[in-house]
Amino acid sequence: MTRRDVTGGPLIGMIGGSGLYNMEGLSNTQWVRVESPFGQPSDELLFGEIDGQRIVFLPRHGRGHRVPPSQINYRANIDIMKRSGVTDILSFSAVGSLREDLPPGSFVVVDQFIDRTFAREKSFFGEGLAAHVGIAHPTCSRLGDALMTASEGEPIDVRRGGTYIAIEGPQFSTLAESELYRQWGCDVIGMTNMPEAKLAREAEICYATMAMVTDYDTWHPDHDSVTVDMVVKVLSANAQNAASLASAAVPGLQNRPEACPHGCDRVLDTAIITAQNARDPEMVAKLSAVAGRVL
Repeated sequence: MTRRDVTGGPLIGMIGGSGLYNMEGLSNTQWVRVESPFGQPSDELLFGEIDGQRIVFLPRHGRGHRVPPSQINYRANIDIMKRSGVTDILSFSAVGSLREDLPPGSFVVVDQFIDRTFAREKSFFGEGLAAHVGIAHPTCSRLGDALMTASEGEPIDVRRGGTYIAIEGPQFSTLAESELYRQWGCDVIGMTNMPEAKLAREAEICYATMAMVTDYDTWHPDHDSVTVDMVVKVLSANAQNAASLASAAVPGLQNRPEACPHGCDRVLDTAIITAQNARDPEMVAKLSAVAGRVL
């Protein structure tokens, strides 16, 4: 079943990470199965409203946390968001901290990524339809502004700006790796925002990440190992704060400009390199939602 938005205006997508498998505060909710030519997404989409604003929520790991990071079908997840009419995505993701001044419980509006994953499909495009999308600035600052404005009224320590290093997992870092990432200037570490952010850009969806710190990774002398028990203790409070922050951010996203001022929704204008007469019809059909605007 496909439930596509046809009423105009923004449709805000929210992706919940570890500990965030439902979105509290939504009204008029309905779980809907949306099919994707890229395979099985993590779960159904939860359609609902916050103060009259239409919302679509997806639990990244599936309800009950069934899907580990490497097995998440990131392409299908972003594809069904696009097929449903989503214009903006707020990603909420559990992370480890690589900085002393980012303790567990703090949030970071990430603006850069380093991708160290290696076992995932990272593009919608491929043989028969090639494209190269710019991602120098992988998040949309308009969404980041909305998250920061929303945080002003919340009892949460939220920082603006930071680099998220994405590792393959599912294991946590070695001490040597954790120290290396700190030398690189990374601020937080996680396993899921890549290739998610890249795919959102290819799909011309504005994207922002709110990284929710659960631990100090392995570098900290007082926290030299990470365990699931340690992470779970912080997840519950983080999930509640994330839901509150998401609701508070909605008013700042309702008056969406017709075109993103940062060009997120027009990146494919200059990205596709395959000649019109050389494009694979099957690829064109597969990309009908992601790239249909320019195909």
